[in-house]
Order: sequence, then C-alpha cells, then structure tokens
Amino acid sequence: MRYMMLIHLDPTTAPEPDAALMDRVGKVIEEMTKAGVLLDTNGLRPVSEATTIKQSGGKQTVIDGPFTESKEVVGGYCILQTKTKEEAVEWTSRFLDAHGPEWEIEVELRQIAEEA
Repeated sequence: MRYMMLIHLDPTTAPEPDAALMDRVGKVIEEMTKAGVLLDTNGLRPVSEATTIKQSGGKQTVIDGPFTESKEVVGGYCILQTKTKEEAVEWTSRFLDAHGPEWEIEVELRQIAEEA
C-alpha cells in the first residue's frame, strides 16, 4: 500500500529550519530509506510562488502568486510504501517527533488509490 504524507504547517509561525532539525529529520528519512518504505519526499516552494488554476462553470482562470498569507499550507510531502496503515502511521509519527516541540505541524496521511 502506498501512502502520501501531506505536511501542513502555518508559515507565519513555523520556525526557520536549523541544522539540528535538518539532522534529526535526515536521520528519520535515512531510516525510512533503509527500511524500503520511502518512495519520494520533498518540501514545496513558498505559497507566494504558487499558481492556482481554477475552473468554474467550464471556464478556467490562472492566477499567479503572490497570494494572501494562508493560515495553513502544505509545506512538503512524503510518499511511503508500507504493508499496513499502522506502519505508515508509525513512520509518520517518527517524522513528526523529529521536529521537536517548537513546531506546530500536522500531517494528513492518505492512502494512494491503486488500480485493481
């Protein structure tokens, strides 16, 4: 089963990542890689650089940033391949723990739809 971790955070309150955080998260990412569960991961560029394509009534509109600061944005993602949902939850919990108590962070864990 594949799962996507969508990493939500508030860009106005999230601390700037420092070397210690990068080291802790890097160790978890390395453990995920060695365990064979990490398929892909990355952060996302700031929402101010985003483009939104909206469709309404069959008409599409393209809107380039910068946008009004959002309270919460998707700051990054990980794609995991695990045997069970519980295993995906465990890895997600370890990823969150690496951030420490100074981070207000939430991960939405969703199974990727697979064709039967």
